[in-house]
Amino acid sequence: MKTLTHRAIDPQVHFWRTQAGTEVDVVVAAQGRLVPVEAKLSATPRPGMAAAIRTFRKDLGAEAWPGYVVHPGDVRLPLGDGATALPFADL
Repeated sequence: MKTLTHRAIDPQVHFWRTQAGTEVDVVVAAQGRLVPVEAKLSATPRPGMAAAIRTFRKDLGAEAWPGYVVHPGDVRLPLGDGATALPFADL
């Protein structure tokens, strides 16, 4: 958010939930793009942590950009199609 604000972009922050209960913790909307972000307490990211991001991207199609699973660990790695684990420290 801070980075976008410094770039003179006014980000809109939301959450997303389906009727079935699938949720994405944070959705940042900026410049016509929707970026899903999941926050996890585990320092060991796993592909299953990105399940809601995959559902979000499937449901929103072209509006949804790849998402991030933010965690307290120190590793950045892909978690499957359209999701990346990102250490909180990298923010």
